[in-house]
Amino acid sequence: MHRPRPIRRRASPRRRVSDARVNERVLAALAGVIDPEIRKPITELDMVDSVTVADGHATVGIRLTIAGCPAAARIEADVLHAAESVTGVGNATVEVTVMTREQRQALTEKLRGGAAARSNPFGPDSLTRVYAVTSGKGGVGKSTITANLGVALAHRGLRVGIIDADVYGFSIPGLLGLVDTSVGGSRLAVKPTQVGEMILPPVAHDVKVISIGMFIDDPAAAVAWRGPMLHRTISQFLTDVYFGDLDILLLDLPPGTGDVAISVGQLLPHADVLVVTTPQPAAADVAERSGIVARQTGQSIYGVIENMSGLPQSDGSVLDLFGSGGGAEVARRLSAGQDSPVPVLAQVPLSVSLRSGGDAGTPVVLSDPTDPAAVAIQAVAQRLATRARGLAGLSLGISPRI
Repeated sequence: MHRPRPIRRRASPRRRVSDARVNERVLAALAGVIDPEIRKPITELDMVDSVTVADGHATVGIRLTIAGCPAAARIEADVLHAAESVTGVGNATVEVTVMTREQRQALTEKLRGGAAARSNPFGPDSLTRVYAVTSGKGGVGKSTITANLGVALAHRGLRVGIIDADVYGFSIPGLLGLVDTSVGGSRLAVKPTQVGEMILPPVAHDVKVISIGMFIDDPAAAVAWRGPMLHRTISQFLTDVYFGDLDILLLDLPPGTGDVAISVGQLLPHADVLVVTTPQPAAADVAERSGIVARQTGQSIYGVIENMSGLPQSDGSVLDLFGSGGGAEVARRLSAGQDSPVPVLAQVPLSVSLRSGGDAGTPVVLSDPTDPAAVAIQAVAQRLATRARGLAGLSLGISPRI
């Protein structure tokens, strides 16, 4: 039986113009979709493959950086929402593919500023403020201070990155909630996404984070590396991890004056050092040594943070469980080798909220911002945030013409 051919109406010139305008508006809306790992619009990352509009319905093709991209569901949902903000709900379709090897290579080169730009982006000519957080001995809360300080800075609108350089005792992923408990209840650190030879750091509380713990499959495994391996790891964190344009980079150093502290001094000689200590006078001796080693590599001591300063009591008094005066003594000793005195930036009291926030992966500066420990850390963050990025003393690569 002969079936009549379906009637296909040719779109009028007005419809074609309308679809073209919708296409332009969809493309404009897609510029507002931010890749959650790279933190740039997908339109700048060449992730939009195509946009076609027919009779008011938009079909958007996007290219993910890799197969199994952890941010795939979020990107697809954000793209659909952006397209439907123009066409209306139900009038958009998203088609997902994956970049080719050549496209990933082009993206890597674009982000790094060229094929030959695989180098340390935080060198002396960088506008990023670099702070190395160190301590003379372990157990003084250095990592907790670093994690909360990074989140407090990001909460003020700054672009912040943290390198967990404490290779032997990495704890930053857990403190920031970057753990996966879906496998047998173990607390494995979230894995970073790798695009070719470029590593995209996971993001927690708007802070980009990299740690050796993210490359270990057994949370109970111990890292037993000698100096050359440690140096190579820190160097790769600086060159292979794409942090983008940061305002502030924090490094959580291992305690003491070992190989990592020396490597950081060699790789980042312009970094400012934050020394974390506790109130007892005995801690001042070892904290002073960590500051002296940093200064021997060319770094300067920006300030001292005294942690566990005391336990506030209900009557308003403070119980000095670990003594008092350690922070001031460290600052006094370290001031002797600098042109300007080293200040005590904060005295952070003992706090249950500070400890429980670290256990939960939600820093106290967010979970309980009025807690005395949170207030003290936020004061340090405010001080660091007001140190503007500047061009003073930097080579601009140009010379005046006479």
